Amino acid sequence: MLAATLAFAGCHASDAATPAPTTTPRAASGDLLVGDSAAAMPGPGTCKLGSRDGQPLPDPHCTPGAVNPAVRQDTIKDTICRTGWTKTVRPPTSKTSAMKAASARSYDLAPADKGEYDHLVSLELGGAPDDPRNLWVEPGKIPNPKDAVENKLHAAVCSGLIQLAPAQKAIAANWVTAFDAVGLRVAGGKVCLRDKPTSCVTSHRGDEDGN
Repeated sequence: MLAATLAFAGCHASDAATPAPTTTPRAASGDLLVGDSAAAMPGPGTCKLGSRDGQPLPDPHCTPGAVNPAVRQDTIKDTICRTGWTKTVRPPTSKTSAMKAASARSYDLAPADKGEYDHLVSLELGGAPDDPRNLWVEPGKIPNPKDAVENKLHAAVCSGLIQLAPAQKAIAANWVTAFDAVGLRVAGGKVCLRDKPTSCVTSHRGDEDGN
C-alpha cells in the first residue's frame, strides 16, 4: 500500500504533456499490458476519475492495468502465494513519490486531496510494480474498500478456487464488480464459488497489504 496525503509543489497547467500510454505489448496469458517501468505518464489533466456504486474507478485510457510477467499461473506458489514476496518487488517511495505527484496532475487532483497511490492490479495479484499504467491515486479513506477485494481475490487464486488471469482482468476492468466477473460470492468472511457454494476459502489480510 502506497498511502499518503497528496502534497506536491510546482503543479502548473503548463506542464508539458507526455504521450498517452502505449497499449502494447500484451501479456501472453491475456489482454493486460506487460509491465514497463519506462511507460509514459499521461499528461496533466488528461485523465478523469469514474465511479461505480459510489466507489472511485481509474480512467481506463490512462490506467488500464499492467502485469508483472514473472507472475504466471505456473509461478504463483513461488511469487504471490509466498509470504513476503510482495516486499521484494515493491518500488521504493523515493520513486513512487515523484510518480504519485505526476499521476495526481494527470487526474487533475487538488494538492489537499487525500488518497492512496494504488496498484490497479495489486502486487498480490501479480500487478506491475512501477508501471504508470498500473498506478493511480485512489481518493478516499485509507484503508479503502478495494483493499478487501484484492485480499479476497488473492485468497481465491492461491487456494485454487479461480485462475490468476481472470482475477487480474476482473480487477483491472472494474474492481467494484470483480467478484461477479470471476464467479465468486463473499459472505461471512468466506469466499466461495457462486456455482459451487461449498467450494470456499477463508479470506485473510493480504500479504503485507500487497496493493
